[in-house]
Amino acid sequence: MTFCEELYAKAKHIWVANHKHPFVQGIGHGTLPKESFRHYMIQDYLYLIDYAKLFALGSVKATDVETMGKFGEILHSTLNVEMDLHRQYAKKFAISEEELENAQPASSTIAYTHYMLQVAQNGTLAELVAALLPCMWSYNEIGRELAEIPGALEHEFYGEWVEMYSSKEFGELSNWLKDLMNKLAIGKSEEERKKLEEIFLNTSRFEFLFWDMAYHGETWPEDIR
Repeated sequence: MTFCEELYAKAKHIWVANHKHPFVQGIGHGTLPKESFRHYMIQDYLYLIDYAKLFALGSVKATDVETMGKFGEILHSTLNVEMDLHRQYAKKFAISEEELENAQPASSTIAYTHYMLQVAQNGTLAELVAALLPCMWSYNEIGRELAEIPGALEHEFYGEWVEMYSSKEFGELSNWLKDLMNKLAIGKSEEERKKLEEIFLNTSRFEFLFWDMAYHGETWPEDIR
């Protein structure tokens, strides 16, 4: 059993909850209220800004040129391809670039991204990858699962999202990160592996909280904004 297989076994109950979340199922079945997805698009844009910083930190912490280059490649793709597609896609939901740039992160968005950045800045490369991995891996798993629902890929509003995350290209990025995690876990002590597991479980839990935040339109309470 690879280390990633061990991680998946430990986190399976969380991932099952993520996949069954009404936000995720609503995308696949085309029943998600557009306002919920609109809120998600704005918060995910803010999330991606900080998520991209982890790839930059990965390049800094990498000890070989190939890994440095791959992190740099993903950083470039996130900033110049994925986020541009995000801006274009947002127009379907009447979200302007100005609204995206001036939006305020929800408390769950802040908690999730700040946790990952804290791990990345203060930990090892292996810990950084453990923090990154659940988002990319689970999005690909969810995308491929939803793509099997009849009509999901053709849906007027959510089809492009399903197509993006179920794509071969996104799957290859996920597989590269999993391979790197397996490689970095080799030779780690039991204590170090437990730490990596804890990080992986925490960011898997944050994935659930992010879906929940988007579904319920979570923002800061009016009286403390």
